[in-house]
Amino acid sequence: MSALPLRLPLRSFYDGLRRHGRSDFLASIVVFLVALPLCMGIAIASGAPPAAGLITGIIGGLVVGFLAGAPLQVSGPAAGLSVIVWDLIQTHGFEALGWIVLVAGIVQITAGLSGIGQWFRAVSPAVIHGMLAGIGVLIFASQFHVMVDDAPRSSGLANLLAIPEAVYKGLVPMDGSVHFQAAMVGLLTLAVMVGWRPLAPGKLRSIPAPLVAVVVATAAAAVLGLGVSRVDVPANLLEAVTLPTLGGLGGLGWGVLGAGAALAFVASAETLLCATAVDKLHDGPRTRYDRELAAQGVGNMLCGVLGALPMTGVIVRSSANVEAGARTRNSAIFHGVWLLVFCAAVPFVLSQIPTAVLAAVLVFTGYRLVNVAAIRQLAQYGRSEVLIYATTLGTIVAVDLLTGIVIGIGLSLAKVLYGVAHLEVDVQTGDEPGRIELHLRGAATVIRLPRLASALEKIPASAELHVHLHELDYIDHACIDLLANWERQHAATGGSLRVDWQDLAARFRRPSGKSTEVRLEQSAA
Repeated sequence: MSALPLRLPLRSFYDGLRRHGRSDFLASIVVFLVALPLCMGIAIASGAPPAAGLITGIIGGLVVGFLAGAPLQVSGPAAGLSVIVWDLIQTHGFEALGWIVLVAGIVQITAGLSGIGQWFRAVSPAVIHGMLAGIGVLIFASQFHVMVDDAPRSSGLANLLAIPEAVYKGLVPMDGSVHFQAAMVGLLTLAVMVGWRPLAPGKLRSIPAPLVAVVVATAAAAVLGLGVSRVDVPANLLEAVTLPTLGGLGGLGWGVLGAGAALAFVASAETLLCATAVDKLHDGPRTRYDRELAAQGVGNMLCGVLGALPMTGVIVRSSANVEAGARTRNSAIFHGVWLLVFCAAVPFVLSQIPTAVLAAVLVFTGYRLVNVAAIRQLAQYGRSEVLIYATTLGTIVAVDLLTGIVIGIGLSLAKVLYGVAHLEVDVQTGDEPGRIELHLRGAATVIRLPRLASALEKIPASAELHVHLHELDYIDHACIDLLANWERQHAATGGSLRVDWQDLAARFRRPSGKSTEVRLEQSAA
């Protein structure tokens, strides 16, 4: 990828202001209202201070929004990364996170400049849906405990198994305990989020449901004087900046490279798949994948330097951006401005939000990530796709996110290899004396040529062999030559071969674009 000259983003920014300033301005307010609670909630879910998520959101708007290769995509802290970030913080400490995110940013910039961005589009949909569902389950399970003012357990499985305990702790006894109060605030938040769109009057439906839920539940907690835990936001956003120190690097050593590369892979896959999804929502300019990947790398380098959360392109904010009428990248830039102004001017407002409220927002987000409709769509392409989906999901929940993705990709590659190498050779006796039917299914390639040759060798010398190719997905020239040579040898013994050479020529062509027809005509002669 060529360098990203500053004048091109500047020109795009001014052109956008001139042509679509009003629509982008209005869309940016909607995105800001959606992003505000999610930035803080994802930070809490990641085990980081809420301000770390807000700083990432600001950088995602002001920096990545300016350089982005996906004009209408919005970047910021992602629910999909909260699981892996939480594990990194628990394992290495929050101080080490900055170094890991910094390395991830460098990896992304290198990948973008090397033209690797397009390769992330080759990940199987079954793996992607399984990854999102696995992340959704982990977020749902961990934040369910936070929603009752309790601490998450040490693993995804432990969180899932402890959900009945959390329900009991939040609802029994109904005596006004802190856990009961937090549970009621969380349930109120969920109720507002579910019921806002179908019940809200007229134009009010355009107000994001998460924002309405946060405002209503926070106001209820304040009016009732509930003693639930609240968000810890510094009065000065600069106080949240945590520059990387050698002390934070000391416990990592060379492990920072592996952790950074793993984080870069997951963040890049989520970003570029999100960009693909956003492209389907609008008719404007398409994503430039390498540029978007490099822009994300710049953003993550800054996040690492400032001690913030890593970022990706995020589908919830991006889809809200498109639906709100955004036309250029300026809407994403402006949303970063509003985040910065709000956090700098009125941080005391954010400190009134109960943590149970933000946890409830993420519980709902996790639930929506488990898309049941996606399972039905995958089932249309065979049970193997559902198996890959289920295995990816289960491994993410039982082990960790990176292992689940690697295993899912491995299964997808194994399926491709199986499809290329799989050939069924079915020999049946025909209805007429001396007639034999040979059915080929799958891919007849040089890998399976011995199996085909073995079946042909068993054909009686004087038999009339009929070869059926309608269930064949592919045949290479090696197998075509085998059939042609066998036909000549078989004819010399008084037998015959019946195969539709013209149909074979029409269906299968050489990679160079030349038809196999010449070869087949020579073989049939």
